[in-house]
Amino acid sequence: MIGLVVRNTGSSYWVKTFDNERVECRVKGNFRIKGIKSTNPVAVGDRVSFEVMADGTGWITQIEDRKNYIVRRPANLSKQLHVIAANVDQLLLVATINHPETSTVFIDRVLATAEAYQVPTILIINKIDLYTEDEQEYLTALKQLYESIGYKVLCVSAKSGDGISEVKSSLLGKTSLLSGNSGVGKSSIINAVSPSIETRTGVISDVHNKGMHTTTFSEMFEVGADSFLIDTPGIKGFGTIDFQREEVGHYFPEIFRFSAECKFGNCTHIHEPGCAVRKALEDHFISESRYNSYLSILEDCDEGKYR
Repeated sequence: MIGLVVRNTGSSYWVKTFDNERVECRVKGNFRIKGIKSTNPVAVGDRVSFEVMADGTGWITQIEDRKNYIVRRPANLSKQLHVIAANVDQLLLVATINHPETSTVFIDRVLATAEAYQVPTILIINKIDLYTEDEQEYLTALKQLYESIGYKVLCVSAKSGDGISEVKSSLLGKTSLLSGNSGVGKSSIINAVSPSIETRTGVISDVHNKGMHTTTFSEMFEVGADSFLIDTPGIKGFGTIDFQREEVGHYFPEIFRFSAECKFGNCTHIHEPGCAVRKALEDHFISESRYNSYLSILEDCDEGKYR
């Protein structure tokens, strides 16, 4: 049989058939050694072939070719990758200015990875109802920064409903991946977009101002006609993987644009003479935060670091 993986609990996969039946499946033991160097050979969004056993459970025997996928490096398995989701039309990256604070390094690492795997991204800044005047000013600056690069930015409050209609519109007819730090309100956004789903919501740790995990596995929800949303566990860091040092600048659109004017074709934009990227940085056409994020990924390439 053929079906769509709609839930990954870590030990099993729930596959939905064309008849809308759900079958709990596992992966055959030898499946993992067929050249798939990942912590999870099967991901939500995969279209798979599976065999149904007498007890009603199934064994996944094959993955159909993927249109695309997006990965990150797990903190404790630096030589492997973790496939977050497959066959997605877009990534919705949820961030917050505070409660908890999402770093620009985290945002940029996710955006660069999405660029590398050719997944369009919308940046959603949540909890706008909670911000102080200074935080609102920073929010405006952050929105202007990413819009100037070419990203769509939505400022929303899942609690009050502000901006949620724009999120709903962006989901129409697409399979979207929802990702972000723990505690930024991904589950609350899903609840606001489609209240019937009733995903769990969590609280923020007052001590560390960091989110508490409420989603422990990835799952796909239907949020409208031909519209699907994949919720993923909150993540604290985003490690890049399989990036070639000379290609990192390609995944920062504004750096890539200016790099065409560099004196040397293999310019790393760190120390070479005639570097148009560093000149654009000095002239404030490239933001310092984005350039620092670029440098942090270069460090990953050089030393295998995870952040």
